[in-house]
Amino acid sequence: MGPVTTETAVDISPEGRLRLQKLRCYKGGMTNETSSLTILTDQQLLAEVVTLAKQERLATTRLIAALVELDARRLYLGEGYSSLFTYCTQRLRLSEHAAYGRIEAARAARQFPVILQQLAAESLTLTAVCLLRPHLTADNHLALLDAARGKSKREVEQQIAALHPLPAVLSSVRKIPPPRIESSAPAAALSHAEGILSSSVAEIMIASPQHVVQRDRPAALKPLAPERYRVQFTLTSEAHDKLRRAQDLLRHVVPSGDPAVIFDRALTLLLSELERRKLAATDRPRVATATNSRSRHVPAGVRREVWRRDGGRCGFVGAEGRCTERGFLEFHHVVPFTDGGPTTSANLQLRCRAHNLYEARDVLPLDSG
Repeated sequence: MGPVTTETAVDISPEGRLRLQKLRCYKGGMTNETSSLTILTDQQLLAEVVTLAKQERLATTRLIAALVELDARRLYLGEGYSSLFTYCTQRLRLSEHAAYGRIEAARAARQFPVILQQLAAESLTLTAVCLLRPHLTADNHLALLDAARGKSKREVEQQIAALHPLPAVLSSVRKIPPPRIESSAPAAALSHAEGILSSSVAEIMIASPQHVVQRDRPAALKPLAPERYRVQFTLTSEAHDKLRRAQDLLRHVVPSGDPAVIFDRALTLLLSELERRKLAATDRPRVATATNSRSRHVPAGVRREVWRRDGGRCGFVGAEGRCTERGFLEFHHVVPFTDGGPTTSANLQLRCRAHNLYEARDVLPLDSG
């Protein structure tokens, strides 16, 4: 007896058929779009990406402008949604983060229409608008928005910290209790708990009643006031023991045992060691002697000179300007070492790892094996 083949007929409503047709067109369109991009030259692809990014910013600005009017008319209520947020997340299918940002910008723009002009002109970002909104008034909004032109999120945070300085956070060290979940809890109750907890409140991710996974969250570093920052991170038990021991050994100098003071001292020592090892930094540099420029080894004096000249920053200059990276820096031979380039300060520049590999790709032969 051969295999039995069965067919199942599914009755799809007219609305369902329309959605299915749109999905097929979308998938086909995306496939065609991806194929068309592969035939572009590098310069054409770069230009296309810039154009698409501008179109996205324009579309976002138009959406925000439309939300201003939709919110004013409260049209979401007639559509069956209790709030503009639920309308954006459920009807428009925006993520919670995207919905929040656009609603904040829309309500700020309703009060201060100049925001829409600056968003359209690409002089102000959506993030900057969301950060500044609680601080905008009829008297200061023009000055604050103008000061935020072209600024990054961190720079806008510093602008706000200067506007409204916060008091210093009291130093404290406390043990974080591990999250506990009763293994006997019904699965339905756990599912319900997951549903009602928002992502901004829940700190754990439930995989099963017996298994709990802690979400990794980046260390927080936010400005409180000019020249003052709030730092927050979690220590392991070993690092906590080291902190306690450092507090005990420094009691005669830091009687309070303030972790902020100890943290500052530890960073000072760490930077001194790193600069000595990586940059050959020293208060008493030796008299330079003749070195072998045909060796790959970079002498201490050359390292110091190149680092000082390049300002501790990648020296690669692209079509849009110089790279801003200050991490993962390496010494790069302008004239490749394999082509006889000497290891001298005149022939060495700082490069971030990505740009060092990028330039090496044009010099080193590709591995055919």
